[in-house]
Amino acid sequence: MGLLEKKKVVEIAPEDSVIEFYCDGKTKFLLEQFLIQVKTFFELNPTLHTLPFPVVHSLKARLKDSEHLRDKLKRKAENGIKVTKDSLFHEVTDLAGIRVLHLYQDQFETIHKEIMRKVDSGDWVLGELPKAYTWDPETQIFFDRLDISTEVRDSFYTSVHYLVKPNSKSEICCEIQVRTLFEEIWGEIDHAINYPHKTKSIACTEQLRVLSKLVSTGTRLSDSIFRSYKEYAEKTDKDK
Repeated sequence: MGLLEKKKVVEIAPEDSVIEFYCDGKTKFLLEQFLIQVKTFFELNPTLHTLPFPVVHSLKARLKDSEHLRDKLKRKAENGIKVTKDSLFHEVTDLAGIRVLHLYQDQFETIHKEIMRKVDSGDWVLGELPKAYTWDPETQIFFDRLDISTEVRDSFYTSVHYLVKPNSKSEICCEIQVRTLFEEIWGEIDHAINYPHKTKSIACTEQLRVLSKLVSTGTRLSDSIFRSYKEYAEKTDKDK
């Protein structure tokens, strides 16, 4: 008696075509080309690298991992948003991303002004208005003074986000995140625990909130230390 062979049915996930488009060499080239331009701006800008204390401490740049993108597409689909290759750049704006790290909050104003100068010159176009994520009322006042809108996340996440494009007609964009080194430590720990899926541990969630408050304290103390150092240096110069 012969055995009937069953044909294997290969299921094609709805996000496969989007992932294939994203991984295509032409798509990656467009994204990476602009990402390199943005990274170079922060690396070589003399205003951001004045000694003895450069405004920019370090940079992290990346293109989104394809599996992380797949997971994000699934989450969007669960929320009723079907992403296609034609709508990918519109629906997922962090395919290219760069993180700008600085030591203390007072340095942020210089970074912000340099980004906006680039926008005002027409070299970049804002895909959306800058937004600062913060839960600290004093920090909110700091951003309000710079006309940057603020938002509180339940996780107590802190960072400032910009979305820039090479021109108004381009679909390509790059997400710029600006944060202090203290905030980066919190972000890395949160990312390890909560990305791509949030932990269900109540203890971890509460401890991350506590850590966020400690990070805020560390950033404020850093500001105080550098202000004291600046005052001391100016006084010493006058006494010479």
